[in-house]
Amino acid sequence: MQHKVVMRTNHKILTIIPAYNEEDSPGDVIARVKQDAPFADIVVINDGSTDATAAIAERMDAFVINLPYNLGVGAAMQTGYLFAREMGYDIAIQVDADGQHDPAEIPALIAPVLKGEAGVVIGSRYIEDRGYITPLLRRVGIFILAHIISFIIGRKRSGVFCKRSGVTDTTSGFRAVNRKVIDFCAREYPHDYPEPESLVLFHRAGFIIREIPVTMNPRYGGKSSITPFRSFYYTIKVLLTIFIGLLREPPVRSVFS
Repeated sequence: MQHKVVMRTNHKILTIIPAYNEEDSPGDVIARVKQDAPFADIVVINDGSTDATAAIAERMDAFVINLPYNLGVGAAMQTGYLFAREMGYDIAIQVDADGQHDPAEIPALIAPVLKGEAGVVIGSRYIEDRGYITPLLRRVGIFILAHIISFIIGRKRSGVFCKRSGVTDTTSGFRAVNRKVIDFCAREYPHDYPEPESLVLFHRAGFIIREIPVTMNPRYGGKSSITPFRSFYYTIKVLLTIFIGLLREPPVRSVFS
């Protein structure tokens, strides 16, 4: 049984919701964030949607940034990080617009950041068995990515909050970062495969990465674009992109103290 975490903080916190044609779900997602994380402001990055996504978000009294056309989740998230940096937020939280992430877990997600234990905290579906079933080919791809990325960043995949813990959920879009990482992402965030690529970038920039177990819910509406074939194709392309990225100079850390 999960217990709701009640949190009081003086930190300036922003929830970033990237959204592309998600009109069936953003209203519910925004309402849940307001209910379960009332300490956080909300910005919806409307990634060139052609449906009512932006209008629904505006009616829910969230900040809305409209991109001129669909740029992808990486560019949408970097836009959110730019907004967070310019507005002086201390912590930014990524929550997907499809309703699969539980906003009630936001306090637990940001707790290690508030304590200074990590710069990046990822909500993982695979640390604990909470009933979420991933299609086989997609799960195999995530398993391969998790092991290879854990090897690249030099961490053993054992235990939560252990200094040598690795990553189990490289494609999770439920994460929280501190101000240093906000500044870094505003400058360096990858556009092609942002979730797994960014983990390697964060490690090379010297940021501490942690995972916590979270529950993944069914989508409120719409359909995932990742088919079994695309899962395999995605895994290969992500690995190639990461290996090529390793040949470049390490990224520069944030200037913030």
